[in-house]
Amino acid sequence: MYTRLCSASVLGVDGLMIEVEVDITSGLPQVAIVGLPDPAVRESVERVRAAIKNCGCRFPLERITINLAPADLRKMGTAYDLAIAIGILAASGQLPTDRFESLLIVGELSLSGQIRAVPGVLAIVEEARRRGIEQMLLPAGNAAEASLISGLTLHPVSHLQELVQLAEGDASLPTYDYDRARTASAGELGLSSIDRRGDYSEVLGQQQAKRALMAAAAGRHNILLLGPPGTGKTMLIRRLPGILPPLNEQEALEVTKIRSVTGQFDSAMGSLVRERPFRAPHHTISAGGLIGGGSIPKPGEVTMAHHGVLFLDELPEFSRSVLEVLRQPLEERSVTIARTRAVLRFPAHLMLAASMNPCHCGYHGDLLHPERCTCSPQKIAAYRTKISGPLLDRIDLQVEVPRTAETGGHQPGLSSAQMQEHVLVARERQNARRKQTGVNWNCELEGSALRQATLLDHDASALLSDAYQALGLSMRSHDRILKLARTIADLQDTETIKVEHLAEAIQYRCLDREMG
Repeated sequence: MYTRLCSASVLGVDGLMIEVEVDITSGLPQVAIVGLPDPAVRESVERVRAAIKNCGCRFPLERITINLAPADLRKMGTAYDLAIAIGILAASGQLPTDRFESLLIVGELSLSGQIRAVPGVLAIVEEARRRGIEQMLLPAGNAAEASLISGLTLHPVSHLQELVQLAEGDASLPTYDYDRARTASAGELGLSSIDRRGDYSEVLGQQQAKRALMAAAAGRHNILLLGPPGTGKTMLIRRLPGILPPLNEQEALEVTKIRSVTGQFDSAMGSLVRERPFRAPHHTISAGGLIGGGSIPKPGEVTMAHHGVLFLDELPEFSRSVLEVLRQPLEERSVTIARTRAVLRFPAHLMLAASMNPCHCGYHGDLLHPERCTCSPQKIAAYRTKISGPLLDRIDLQVEVPRTAETGGHQPGLSSAQMQEHVLVARERQNARRKQTGVNWNCELEGSALRQATLLDHDASALLSDAYQALGLSMRSHDRILKLARTIADLQDTETIKVEHLAEAIQYRCLDREMG
């Protein structure tokens, strides 16, 4: 007998519909899985065999052929176990085929028949809804996650025995209660980033760096903090999520989907991720770990930081070849990885935050203790050339964080909540401008939209022209200064970009000033 069911897997960060075809014919007992299965899929035969027997059913002692279509795409993971088991039981006459033909079926099986949760269910549900699929049979452990996208009738099950008993008694499949689940999870947003990472009011001094971080957060601009060890660079950046605007619904869904695909979704929380990602990989990370890779590519750190912050501490300690792969994601806000059998695109709309010492020993330019630096000019130049000019061009704010002269007497300055209020004011101005420019963030302004949003008077235009010549700026740096000046004006809640806004944006390019 022949049975065809619908299952699914994840390709990149998107769902992929897979047809599971099962054919049972007379012949020597054997099971063959075709359709480019990986070892985890081939091993499903033994899991399915044991699960069927331990549920009191009969595993057919005949020739069984299982095809996973499309056949030219490699299949990975364990999400097909449940569909394969149901297909074998239906093809052998132990389950009614018509009850499962209209369902999307995913789930991993244990040897006892227990149905285990699988990663990437949120991406699968999103693709199923797009294709018009109305019902889904899935593990009970994935039900809360799948319910974050409405439009499908969910049938959560915990054990293969439940399906056998339902078929014998002709009962209907259990249905997930969306309303009850949403009531139970209402208000469960967890601790805020301020609670976990600290408040800017705890950081004494460094008012210029705080101001720069506020501008970076308001327009999603890339930022680099440069200064001697112990001046608070890492501490300042780690508090950055506390002043970022909250995720909107679409952003929250995208971030949650990425966590689901990578197996990092917290099913106990039962709600969308509401906190912007903050990723801080170690400097020994590989290029594949940073942007994604593998024979079938998996998301890297830049995708995990989508709609959030990618923090690279001690930037020159990263391999130069690793840093250079950041050029495309920072410019195009996505990563395209080509392999023999697939070309995948991963989202990477992130804000890069980095820190570095001014030289190898770390004390070059320390005005309080200038004698502490032991590096020669050649050594300093070699240290800084670890970061290429094109990468520095893509960093809007390059801010010096000097050592403070005193440990006491400093005013704490604005708190994270107060800084976030200013950021939200700038964000509102960007939202209002979106009708004319068509972009969400100032960092995205390009071409005519940039010219339309950054009209300069004669004095401001002359200042920018002088800076372009004196500092030897590239056209990319020129445009990024304009975008940053637009954000600084938004922080002041003004539509006009004044000379002081442009001057502040220019003075944040400290490395350009040194080289110019």
